[in-house]
Amino acid sequence: MHHLSRFGVSLEDDLLEAFDKSIGGQGYQNRSEAIRDLIRDHLIQKKINHGASEVIGVVTLVYDHRVHHLSDVLADMQHKAEVNVNASLHIHLDEHNCLEVIVIRGRADKVHEISGKLIATKGVQNGKLVTTTPELKH
Repeated sequence: MHHLSRFGVSLEDDLLEAFDKSIGGQGYQNRSEAIRDLIRDHLIQKKINHGASEVIGVVTLVYDHRVHHLSDVLADMQHKAEVNVNASLHIHLDEHNCLEVIVIRGRADKVHEISGKLIATKGVQNGKLVTTTPELKH
């Protein structure tokens, strides 16, 4: 186990109260756990925004499968991408709409590039990219 350091933080009372309510609702046992996770997330986001860093991305796309050749276009884009497409999950939401969940891994700039192209493809109703780093927790 790593050595733990203690430090103090000064916050306005209302900000601390809102933070405590928020972390309590998420299941944190104490503020230290929540602050450690916030710091880790900050460091991960900083790495993710560096173009050459390796990241893992999850792209979600919602689209109407009746749009002519859209499924084929999305699949073709994935095959030609300069990232590793590790997995793809296709879910039928209703009679017309589908959810595609795509797990990709590669350089941050390339992950952002392909996800932007997928999301911007004509016929995609909405999409989102969530990224993280493959590195272990600190």
